[in-house]
Amino acid sequence: MGFLVEITDREFEKMQRLIYDQFGIKLTEQKKTLLVSRMQKLFRTRGINSFSEYYDYIVNDKSKAALTELVNYISTNHTFFYREHDHFDFFSQYALPEFIHKLQARRSKDLRIWSAGCSSGEEPYLLVMLMMEALGSEYHNWDAGILATDISMKVLEIAKRGIYEKERLDLLPDKYKKKYFIKLDENRYEVKPEVRKEVTFGKFNLMNDTYPFKKPFQMIFCRNVMIYFDEVTREKVVNRFCNVLEVDGYFFIGHSETIRRFNQFDYIKPALYRRKY
Repeated sequence: MGFLVEITDREFEKMQRLIYDQFGIKLTEQKKTLLVSRMQKLFRTRGINSFSEYYDYIVNDKSKAALTELVNYISTNHTFFYREHDHFDFFSQYALPEFIHKLQARRSKDLRIWSAGCSSGEEPYLLVMLMMEALGSEYHNWDAGILATDISMKVLEIAKRGIYEKERLDLLPDKYKKKYFIKLDENRYEVKPEVRKEVTFGKFNLMNDTYPFKKPFQMIFCRNVMIYFDEVTREKVVNRFCNVLEVDGYFFIGHSETIRRFNQFDYIKPALYRRKY
């Protein structure tokens, strides 16, 4: 099958609705060409000749594997270490020391942080490194790992391997490169096993009606994920985050994102909020 499978307006509407209902991602008209180009390889592999045939294939797949495959194709996952670095500076200089002190006052060492939409793993790994820096030799006396989730199994597999091209580390201070990475060759670095084992990776869809965590988090990072959501979906997702965030806990979002009309949150600085009740 060497020809290009085109998409009709009706087929695109059906795909838009499916993607929105399942993942909360608003696929605009401008993304039509992107969808068509990204699906061609899959269509050739599966012997699929139209988007209508593909739609039926997805909705009739009881295992949901076809849905997982779809989100792997439509997700854009471009990130790097120390992206939007002021978040990490605030985390290490203010938020982390504050919660270490609060937990010590409660006689607790259960530091709970969620990296939601973790992509290829740079964010959660860096958060572990910063916690190791802050706690030093005491780190292993704390329950201080990171929960890192994403909807795409493809990026989660990359994240679990912990191997990155050199340019992904360009913004990272040299001391972290030397201390927490193994240089594999001129172009690749591997996150050390003692850092990797502190991150629990799992597949999770933010469109789930409930977030089934037994205890609340002190901090949630969900950066550059909600840009794909419309306002209604964003509001629902933020409310769910609020329900699993401690009072006074911090909520980090991407710099291109905003949340409005949420009385439960105080604005701290761009792309950073705090739950107030």
